[in-house]
Amino acid sequence: MNSVTALRRDVKKYIETADTRVVKMVHAMLAADKETDLWDELTPAVKADVKIALKQSEQGKGKSHQDVMKKYKKWTTK
Repeated sequence: MNSVTALRRDVKKYIETADTRVVKMVHAMLAADKETDLWDELTPAVKADVKIALKQSEQGKGKSHQDVMKKYKKWTTK
């Protein structure tokens, strides 16, 4: 028996004896896995902007989250 077959057998056995909470968690996990990737839902223009931003970041042209938060701390506090 290969490892995938053994895993399927074990999962089926576990689900049959699991409580409601665990069954709901597994169901939610499987449903989330079927959802489309956010990237696929973006427009071509947004994808292009993201690619440009990533390239700039790789070139060291970005700012760290920490630096941005220091600059704009006054906006996030009362």
